[in-house]
Amino acid sequence: MESDQRVSLSDIQTAREVIEDLAVRTPMEESRWLSALAGGPVLLKCENLQRTGSFKIRGAYLRLSRLSAEERARGVVAASAGNHAQGVALAATTLGIRSTVFMPEGAAIPKENATRGYGAEVRFHGQHLGESLAAATEFAESTGAVLIHPFDHVDIVTGQGTLGLEVLEQAPDVRTVLVPTGGGGLLAGVAIAIKALRPDVRVIGVQAEQAAAYPRSLAEGAPVALESVHTMADGIAVARPGDITFAAVRDHVDEIITVSEESLSQALLALVERAKLVVEPAGAAAVAALLDDPTAFGTPAVAVLSGGNIDPLLLGKVIRHGLASAGRYLYLRVCIPDLPGGLAGLLTEVGGAGANVLEVSHERISPTLDLHEVEVRLQLEMRGETHAADVAARLREKGYRVYE
Repeated sequence: MESDQRVSLSDIQTAREVIEDLAVRTPMEESRWLSALAGGPVLLKCENLQRTGSFKIRGAYLRLSRLSAEERARGVVAASAGNHAQGVALAATTLGIRSTVFMPEGAAIPKENATRGYGAEVRFHGQHLGESLAAATEFAESTGAVLIHPFDHVDIVTGQGTLGLEVLEQAPDVRTVLVPTGGGGLLAGVAIAIKALRPDVRVIGVQAEQAAAYPRSLAEGAPVALESVHTMADGIAVARPGDITFAAVRDHVDEIITVSEESLSQALLALVERAKLVVEPAGAAAVAALLDDPTAFGTPAVAVLSGGNIDPLLLGKVIRHGLASAGRYLYLRVCIPDLPGGLAGLLTEVGGAGANVLEVSHERISPTLDLHEVEVRLQLEMRGETHAADVAARLREKGYRVYE
């Protein structure tokens, strides 16, 4: 970074005083179940409980608070899949500034509604954040509105860095901090703050595999745009690192790792089930990394839960998918005699094994069936993978032909 684009520890410390009237100091909770897996303390930095549901209010409020009176009069414009949008909207309304936000088509309805509720005008453009950002940039050029970039500005990085100060204060003996990463604003700010005070602490960025712009960019020594991004973690679905954030990540971050969609799904479900915390897919990225390889990180470790703004429909899908991955659902095809009482006998066996029947359907016409047979398709609710295996084995012992 050039000298006028560098963020210092003193900048971040000053920023905390500016934002403290709007942003809250979010809780840090030890996770016993993650600690048991990791072999040492794992703590959750609950930024999903922040104002507007994510860390974004920190940087957005700092950025807007530093606009001149003339800039404030022109209004602001931003592009966001939802979290930055809400942060800008609330900050702008608090400061009496008119705000316009461009969101990708198909953005989560709760994020859209919340952004409008905080006072912004919402416009939809493009299929991903890059296209929305282009539209916001064009709007700024044509109207004079000030573009509030979601991550690539020194004030944004500085504001997000206040989270790093809180991490060190709430977990003074921390050895590893894992941070969900898209464009890199949060990671850059947290890394600058932590490395200035505790250079021994490892700071690790976590990206979704299908939206991981940093590994290639770091390998090539400059920001490189991905051709496409495909992830349910819309909060970190960024195709290209920022110039400012890239330099900070390069200079201060120890490692970037990636997690799969499956890992994000399982982490989100685990946080709901075990920690009683609602977290969006992007916000679960750090926990996904821990679950993928629990003993790979020095403890005490802090996993940042960067946001909790998830569409209830997506939450339902993720929960169902996570339950299926954990063996909590079992799908079976069972051949039974096509006789009165045949289905009742099968369901008696299933119930006796402790499985709950969610759905039953029949197939009578199939070349794999004998003349007097019917295939029954069952969707069952299970206690886990071992229970599922036991149920299938019990039915086979009773003489049923079972296909999983």
